[in-house]
Amino acid sequence: MKIGITYGTFDILHYGHVRLLKRAKSKVDFLIVALSTDEFNKLKNKTSFYNYKIRKELLSSIKYVDKVIPENTWNQKIKDVKKYNVDVFFMGDDWKDKFNFLKPYCEIVYLSRTKGISSTYIKSKINQ
Repeated sequence: MKIGITYGTFDILHYGHVRLLKRAKSKVDFLIVALSTDEFNKLKNKTSFYNYKIRKELLSSIKYVDKVIPENTWNQKIKDVKKYNVDVFFMGDDWKDKFNFLKPYCEIVYLSRTKGISSTYIKSKINQ
């Protein structure tokens, strides 16, 4: 069984997120999403509209997602890759080459983002 993992905040879930998860899942048998906790978001100076529990519930309901785990620190990626026997690490292409340190452990795939949509964009439109 081929296992994949991706990381993110997934705040204000939108079709760009779903498309990214669908593309990742099409390359693996089992997809894990490491979801940034509220505490970790504070360390990153990010505020989510929905708390961790609700974001996890939303992600868990998507058919492409097989497991949601908490992301608590920047440094847990190698540990997660080893713990879950990950074969493929997925990340948006805006992070290109930032995770190449994982190459000894798994394949790295940078997926292109869906043009015209982001949580930041949605928040900016709501605030107009």
